[in-house]
Amino acid sequence: MCLLTNAAVNLEFNPMAFVENLKHMGVGMLVIFAIIGIIILATKLVNYLFSE
Repeated sequence: MCLLTNAAVNLEFNPMAFVENLKHMGVGMLVIFAIIGIIILATKLVNYLFSE
């Protein structure tokens, strides 16, 4: 029994879609690096405040 939906049958290969999405992927990576930087700075601040 075939359970493929109509959307799975009509797949198209569009390489320009990848190029158009690079901007969004770049912004996402920038946000991830910014959050990692904030976590590192918060860890250093907590270490500085509670070190003896």
